[in-house]
Amino acid sequence: MTSVTRFLLDRASEPRLETPAPPRQIIDVAFQCAARAPDHALLRPWRYLVVEGDARHALGELFARACNDNASEQELEKARRAPLRAPMVIVGIATPKSHPKVPEVEQLMSAAAGMSFLGLALRDAGYGVMWRTGGVAYHPEVLDGLGLEPGESVVGFLYTGKVSANKPPVPRPDTGDFVKVWRGPGCQESW
Repeated sequence: MTSVTRFLLDRASEPRLETPAPPRQIIDVAFQCAARAPDHALLRPWRYLVVEGDARHALGELFARACNDNASEQELEKARRAPLRAPMVIVGIATPKSHPKVPEVEQLMSAAAGMSFLGLALRDAGYGVMWRTGGVAYHPEVLDGLGLEPGESVVGFLYTGKVSANKPPVPRPDTGDFVKVWRGPGCQESW
């Protein structure tokens, strides 16, 4: 087994993150890795926003405004504190372009692959990451507040920082639970 395979098998989301955030030189390399995501026709259908420092409070206010009208003060406060769970939040944005041979869904998958590569690169540099979405990723007020253009969408919020506490390992599924051998139309066999 190669070190890359071992690295991937050990990958985990880390919900407990603290300062420091990754420095600029680490983030730059991680973004270079994100730009290596599969990208049919080299459309580069993604962009990123880095949120840190006091801007995390502004992001929390956007999250609170995305809560429904019946939200309790406790729910609003939870939304406000969400971006403070890490010293840095990277917003992944899908920016699909019109192309005769590359449907939008392929471009969204490219943006998602870029987020995954970004997270793996940060983890390799010694930082923890947690990819989050939820209703705030799709709420028009959040999209507008982040400056998204029509047709753009949030792929996710990648929280990053130093891991503050180890968590127990997450059980992983058996490959036989999600892999079959296809032998032709209507014929699938167990892996």
